[in-house]
Amino acid sequence: MSRARTTAAPPLGPQRTTPARPLPAADPAWSADPYADALRAGRGPLFLRRADGWLLPLDVERWCAEPDPADLEVLGRCEGAVLDVGCGPGRLVAALGAQGRRALGVDVSEAAVAHTVRRGGRALRASVFDPLPGTGRWDTALLMDGNIGIGGDPAALLHRMARVLTAGGLLLAETVPYPDVDERVTVRVTGLHDTPGAPFPWARLGTPALLRRARACGWRAADRWSTDGRTFVALRAPATATAG
Repeated sequence: MSRARTTAAPPLGPQRTTPARPLPAADPAWSADPYADALRAGRGPLFLRRADGWLLPLDVERWCAEPDPADLEVLGRCEGAVLDVGCGPGRLVAALGAQGRRALGVDVSEAAVAHTVRRGGRALRASVFDPLPGTGRWDTALLMDGNIGIGGDPAALLHRMARVLTAGGLLLAETVPYPDVDERVTVRVTGLHDTPGAPFPWARLGTPALLRRARACGWRAADRWSTDGRTFVALRAPATATAG
């Protein structure tokens, strides 16, 4: 069960469907037609295609469904106000809202934000590296479904998350369920027969790799667990925000 926090919940403010400033050059890849089409259909096939042709399947059906037991365990660990980074079609944001929790999703995809709003969640079209409402006052942040890979530089993302969260705030991240994985790659979003979208940087980390990088950035490991073949890490933000 979640534990109460004493910090005030950051105000969400009015919902915006456009970013406060231009998104990074790589971000439009997530708004490419294969991704938007898959979200509208609620199913794949959809992949991240690496430069060498290797395909990473994306679990669109699970993203568009209701939270599963592994998701529910993560939601039960959330504290206070929750920021879901890379919220996708919003299953977690909507579930938190239905529980009466303060939650906001951010995603660079217009289709994902629209889907989240239709499910009853609050969402903002933005990159996590954009100015965000409540920066420095979120109690919990989520990096689910491999979103520790956002930006292709886990250290830069961890530094940014330390600034987004309150001091000592909670980061719940999903890792690759293979402990030896630690890679930074360039990928494209694609269906089976679509023209791939624009290339963008991505990272894939197993739990040991994430814990190593987190320690180097001043984070404290709070827990690690697996449910239904998925693996997760809970981290505590540094007491003082780091640069990034």
